[in-house]
Amino acid sequence: MIIVKTREEIELMRQSALVVSKTLGMLAKEVKEGVTTNYLDRIAEEYIRDQGAIPGFKGLYDCPSTLLCSVNEAVVHGLPTDRPLEDGDIVSIDCGALMNEFYGDHAYTFEIGNVDEATKKLIRVTKESLYEGIRQLKVGNRVGDVGFAIQKYCEAEGYGVVRELVGHGLGKKMHEDPEMPNYGKRGRGKKFIEGMVVAIEPMINMGTHRVKQLKDGWTIVTQDGKPSVHFEHDVAIIDGKPEILSTFGYVHEALGITSNEEDEFRQKALVL
Repeated sequence: MIIVKTREEIELMRQSALVVSKTLGMLAKEVKEGVTTNYLDRIAEEYIRDQGAIPGFKGLYDCPSTLLCSVNEAVVHGLPTDRPLEDGDIVSIDCGALMNEFYGDHAYTFEIGNVDEATKKLIRVTKESLYEGIRQLKVGNRVGDVGFAIQKYCEAEGYGVVRELVGHGLGKKMHEDPEMPNYGKRGRGKKFIEGMVVAIEPMINMGTHRVKQLKDGWTIVTQDGKPSVHFEHDVAIIDGKPEILSTFGYVHEALGITSNEEDEFRQKALVL
């Protein structure tokens, strides 16, 4: 059952989402060669608690960490480790926060040093596909319209779209209805309605779409060992149209990136 949010609840969810956005922005300054994901996890937990929020992942489904850090061929759910990040690595950092009784949950894939051009392209296309999907989140459309848009955009470049893991509704629970696959057929699935809030999160592989789980019971990796990229935004339907509650603006500011990619999905400008 889809749980519709009021305007007031959506604004509370925006605050929760922005805690995660600010955390990712803080981490952007720390993600570099020689740093361990365990270190990133520790400073993220401290930062989230300093914002008056609670780490959203830690303890959820027995998750042992604040962040999920997926390096190179890891798709999602990578547990932090003491392995230092190396030049040429990529790392998807997925983060959640609970504030005002509502969850924020989104992810960004970072480059470490000199990343090869093929992987840079995978990052760019995956990020672009996120917005292709968000454009379809409007009253009258259906779940399949979002999945179809992401799938078509990525498969046109020869990439594999992960099937086993999906986006989801978001609210007082981390995972609510509906599930939001990154593949599908137009006009299929649950219909979008005013007040919905979902996390849209393309997980795109350079090679096969097939994945497997490591023995740690968490980390999901590509079957062929090729890189995977993950981006995620929290999005509400307001006045029939998609409104992004999260932002990559803090990450972009930290990394010196100029972008207007989110502008079309905001009814008013976000002041960082």
